Amino acid sequence: MGVRTWMNSVGRGLHAFAVRLGDDARGNVAMLFALSLPVLILMTVGGVDIHRASTVRVNLQDALDAAALAAARSPYTEDADLQRVGLASLRANLKAYPNITLREADTSFVLDDDDVVIATSRVDVKTLVANIFLPPYGKFMDDYLPVGAHSEVDRSSKNIEVALVLDITGSMAGQRIIDLKAAAKDLVDLIVQPIQTPYYSKVALVPYSNSVNPGSWVTTARGSIRGPVNVTGAALNLIGTPKTITGATKGEPIVITSAGHGFSDGDVVWISGATGMTQLNNKAYMIGGKTTDTFRLYRLNGNRTNGEYYGSYTGSSGRVQKCQNNDCSITVTANAHGLQNNDYVRIDEIVGMVNGNGDSMVNDRTFLVGNVAANTFTIDPDASTMTPYISSGRAWRANGGGDTFFAFENMDGDLQTHRISGCVTERTGSQRYTETAPTGASSRVAPHYPSLSGACIADTIMPLSSNATSIKSRIDGFNVEGGTAGQIGIGWGWYMVSPEWNSLWPSGAAGAYNTGQTLKAVVIMTDGEFNTPYCSGVIARNAGSGSGGSSSKIDCNADNGDPFTQSRALCDAMKARGILVYTVGFQIAAGGAADNLLRSCASTSSNYYNAGSGTALSQAFAAIGRDITQLRISR
Repeated sequence: MGVRTWMNSVGRGLHAFAVRLGDDARGNVAMLFALSLPVLILMTVGGVDIHRASTVRVNLQDALDAAALAAARSPYTEDADLQRVGLASLRANLKAYPNITLREADTSFVLDDDDVVIATSRVDVKTLVANIFLPPYGKFMDDYLPVGAHSEVDRSSKNIEVALVLDITGSMAGQRIIDLKAAAKDLVDLIVQPIQTPYYSKVALVPYSNSVNPGSWVTTARGSIRGPVNVTGAALNLIGTPKTITGATKGEPIVITSAGHGFSDGDVVWISGATGMTQLNNKAYMIGGKTTDTFRLYRLNGNRTNGEYYGSYTGSSGRVQKCQNNDCSITVTANAHGLQNNDYVRIDEIVGMVNGNGDSMVNDRTFLVGNVAANTFTIDPDASTMTPYISSGRAWRANGGGDTFFAFENMDGDLQTHRISGCVTERTGSQRYTETAPTGASSRVAPHYPSLSGACIADTIMPLSSNATSIKSRIDGFNVEGGTAGQIGIGWGWYMVSPEWNSLWPSGAAGAYNTGQTLKAVVIMTDGEFNTPYCSGVIARNAGSGSGGSSSKIDCNADNGDPFTQSRALCDAMKARGILVYTVGFQIAAGGAADNLLRSCASTSSNYYNAGSGTALSQAFAAIGRDITQLRISR
């Protein structure tokens, strides 16, 4: 083969190879892969660190916001002091994030002329994959990635006053009250700050059940309670001249001999002073079968007396005298008693006037008053036997309305007497839905007449305080009892943050209404339906189930009507004064009366929480605390 031939053959081969090479796509893939390899490495290897840096940026922002808030809450105005407070807080907040190095030299907290704390900070995040070299691009990743954050916080220009209205009714027993105590204490920690200057943050407590206990402020809130008057004498109302008894048979009925007695059949008489047959003494009898000198003795119910087992009558010391109006009533002497006809009166501490068993016929009993004079009145003890009055005694008016006792007819038509307690019920009249201070009769809250024991809930209110330890201690001591009068609790929640009530508790006084200076909030919590309204301080007959039986309820409807209607009116009045209202239902039925009320009471829909568990309750209270205490973060 010649040189030319060989060259032509090589040329044809190269041409064919070039054509094949141009047509082969596998070369393109390799080239593209080679060009994209650095990017793929960066995405797969460095992406882990880039994602981590993004997460750290979020965490740094939260930590810096909290540190800026801490600096803003402090009383300091010099940048050096703000830097010290802010750095301390930031260091503490960043401890939760490992492998982060704070650049303190690049961190600052300063106060500008608009009273805004401006905070900036940078941290270094240690990378998981460091010193990546990708020829020909060079070094992509260092040992650390820098991350920065910026925060601006308007310095607080508001005081904070929060009233916690907390349900401690019987249905809160067990785990529920445990959950409530934990959630409420956490809320106190969020609201009450350790530094109270230049702006304060305070919490008040209003535990409620079937009533509210104002503690030492009860007299100012409801007015003074009428006490007793002293009894100096008590005597049976007898008329005519006492007649001498000269004989008494032991038969059935007993026949009395009393010459020329002058009584008529049906008269009621009183016998005393008999000897021998002493069983006759100090008793009332009805006369029957009378003759000029004798008459038979019958019980007041018409039954015949039987003297078969009595002693034998001796001597002539016995006396018999007619009872006035045939009722053997008693005239009580009590100077300047102030009673009127048809008032009720409660008697106690009289010595004497007991029956044959030694039981008093007048003490600790309630009577209708009659025949009133300046210093005397009569009562009808409904007793057929009674020794004479000896000494002492007290008389208490029992008309309610601030009297120590209240006698009334219950739903069964029976006369009941309840004693006033240390608690209070709704305010009635024209001031029922206002915050007017209780300085006069028309503005005082109503008393509470629960029973003769005078019991009320043990846990008292606590006016505004910045002592978080004391507040939480009081919460820890809560006990559960009674029905649900949430309308009373809501009213007192308002009173706690109202400056109108400052005269009652000067040391826990509320600030003036000024939304630019003081944030006022009331947090209302309940686990059930409001079922306990009152009429004249006694549970009303139209109270709901769970509020007690008919024997303990007065036979009249609630003075202020339905407790849900009362609660809405109070919530609306509070909100009109610029008070923020938060509401929390604890395991209540969605769509029920309580659920609807709490939604209506809340200032906004986001201010209402329906917690279905203890965890959810804690979360709700925490959200409320953050919402109340959060200072506005502008950027």
